[in-house]
Amino acid sequence: MIFTPGTGLKKGRVDWVLFFAALTLLAIGTLAVISSVSALPNQARIVRIQLTAIPLAMLAFGAAWSLNYQVYQDQWKFVYGFLLAMLAGVLVFGVVDKGSRSWYRLPFFSVQPSEFARVGLILVLANFLDKRMGKIKELRTVLGAFALCLPVFILMIEQPDFSGVLLTFPLALIMLFAAGASVFHLSIIVGYALISGLFPILWTIIKLNPELMDNALISYFFHLSDSWTSALIFVAAVVFGFWLLWRLSVRLYANLSGIYFAGAAVVLILGFFSGVLVKRQMKEYQEKRLEVFLSPETDPRGAGYNLLQARIAIGSGGILGRGIFSGTQSRLGFVPERHTDFILAVVGEEMGFWGMLAVTGLYALLMRRLIQGARLARDRFGYLVNCGIFGMFLVYFSINFGMLLGLAPVAGVPLPLLSYGGSNLLATMTALGIAQSVYARRYALV
Repeated sequence: MIFTPGTGLKKGRVDWVLFFAALTLLAIGTLAVISSVSALPNQARIVRIQLTAIPLAMLAFGAAWSLNYQVYQDQWKFVYGFLLAMLAGVLVFGVVDKGSRSWYRLPFFSVQPSEFARVGLILVLANFLDKRMGKIKELRTVLGAFALCLPVFILMIEQPDFSGVLLTFPLALIMLFAAGASVFHLSIIVGYALISGLFPILWTIIKLNPELMDNALISYFFHLSDSWTSALIFVAAVVFGFWLLWRLSVRLYANLSGIYFAGAAVVLILGFFSGVLVKRQMKEYQEKRLEVFLSPETDPRGAGYNLLQARIAIGSGGILGRGIFSGTQSRLGFVPERHTDFILAVVGEEMGFWGMLAVTGLYALLMRRLIQGARLARDRFGYLVNCGIFGMFLVYFSINFGMLLGLAPVAGVPLPLLSYGGSNLLATMTALGIAQSVYARRYALV
């Protein structure tokens, strides 16, 4: 890391490119939110909350920027304890909204703790990895990082908030990769995650195509999660199958250790049980979202309506768009959740291809500046913090664009700085403020 003692804070305290990219996205998002809620009965409340959240978010940005980011490393136990307390408390004191107990309802506004917990987890993971850079290639370091994440994931699943886990898991992988963790070890974790998601997807595909149940093997696979007996038979079959593969490799004189086959069997078995857990924890509306992802045309007037109407809205915008406050699909209510999950549909309809290109370019610029700030950080902790914040924006961006392109299921994930949401905006600007703190102190002694 670059470190020049005595330079002080007189020059370059603010990354103006990052700051103005964020402000421009926030301005575009505010216009899109105001336009999209014009037909909603609670329009005044939504606009009031959005306009109130902006100055609060700017204050949070300024406070995080002025505070030396290294204090989070010194107080990481407090940060970790606080984020766990927030997530645990919402299970007791939170209110249920859209099937999830994810919100604290306060007199004048609501708070979603998972948004702030994600930023806190970045700080905690950055400290953990910084302290173990000498052992970063060891598997126990990777497992230790995910052991820190595990309580957060469990508390999110209990709400249930699968989108929170969907956002946070790849973020941890990005930070581990940036820290220099073994690609082989990360591949094992990614394989486990893919298997965990693959089982519910396969079961949903069979559910959408009941004629497949005529095959006895497919029918048995579909009912694997229905009883412990079936699950144990599956586990025994996996163990026996990998044992046979190992014996075959020995016969063929392949110089492969049995540990690889045992490890693959463990990953597959753990992935299976995680898939069963995901299936049992999923609410009905979440199952519908997965079905829409796999086949949006199967229910065009029901669960698939949001996605299809969002695509129509973007397509109707053309090159130049219909004009701000002139979108018909969004303003007349054809696109549900247009001010949150599908804010890009509003941008695409009213600002057209050039508007979408501008938003994409601004996000790319913002993420580039975060990476640049990471490279200039004075210590590894600052480097890892910026990498984590970069990963947060990358995952948000990928999921939101992936939803519209049909590459990711509709997950109820806002797009930071563009979507409506006071908690998300406050957490986002706090994260950017921390990134600015890393940038401001890249050469400083204070």
